[in-house]
Amino acid sequence: MRLLLIGGNGFIGPFVKTELERRGHEVFTLHRPRTHAVPGPREIFADRRRLADYAGELRALAPDVVIDLILSSGTQARDLMRVFAGAAGRIVALSSGDVYRACGVTHGLEAGPLEPLPLTEASALRTKLQTYPPAQVQMLQQIFGWLDEAYDKIPVEQEILASPELPGTVLRLPMVYGPGDALHRFHPIVKRITDGRRTIVVSEDMGAWRATKGYVENVAAAIALAAVSDRAAGRIYNVGEADALTELEWARRIAAALEWHGELVVLPDAIVPPYLRAPGNTKQHWVTDTTRLREELGFEERVSRDEAIRRTVEWERANPPSGFTPHQFDYAAEDAALAKSISA
Repeated sequence: MRLLLIGGNGFIGPFVKTELERRGHEVFTLHRPRTHAVPGPREIFADRRRLADYAGELRALAPDVVIDLILSSGTQARDLMRVFAGAAGRIVALSSGDVYRACGVTHGLEAGPLEPLPLTEASALRTKLQTYPPAQVQMLQQIFGWLDEAYDKIPVEQEILASPELPGTVLRLPMVYGPGDALHRFHPIVKRITDGRRTIVVSEDMGAWRATKGYVENVAAAIALAAVSDRAAGRIYNVGEADALTELEWARRIAAALEWHGELVVLPDAIVPPYLRAPGNTKQHWVTDTTRLREELGFEERVSRDEAIRRTVEWERANPPSGFTPHQFDYAAEDAALAKSISA
């Protein structure tokens, strides 16, 4: 098969490319130039935000499947479908677990009861679009330059699955971790340990929260599998690990990978520094059911969780954030919270 990856040189894309090539497929990538001015034989340099400007070249490629790893709005998805209508066999679009109503409940945007778990592909979606406020989107754009101001995966899914002529597949991704993670999800624990902290404060509410995660190589393998499986046409799949640990359990496993023998101390949100407090209603967990992906397409993780954590921790230690990071550290404030808990 001939496949085109849009946004193929980011966090997940190189792993998808490697997996597809391992399976014997021909893979092209579309991305903005970074380190060299001349594209390779299977590279296309283009601005994802002006996809229609490259329609002639892209249609001439005639890919069997287009995998768009960086769709972020309904407008972008509509442009994608127009460019490839009649020229591609199928579109595979990456979505997110944040489409579920559970996400809106956590952020306080959806009234009513908690969503039942686990979240299946048929679970209720948010009724409020653009769940992230403009300030948060602008913050994320400092990390992900491709992010649209109108970021929302619900309109993306609607556009991708609407065409009777160009079949689509939607993959709802979890929180993805691994080498190259621009959000540095493990950094808060890794940094405190490498800084010599013997006690690490954990928010009681946040420590108990559960959300499905996935290691980048396993997520990429799921994307590649869906791309080459005809059965995936017209389908939606949750992607992620089969079970969801609490944030405290993740912290413990990261600490174990670093052979750290300090203490993780769980404190009430009322006394921990504000930046450690849960940002929403943590009674609503984001646990997704990945049974459909496993049963219909035969997906299985290739990399165990322990090995995935080990690889990620090694990368985090060697590659601390060098630019903007959403993580905060104030050891004096954390020590004060510990002292307050002891004196209480």
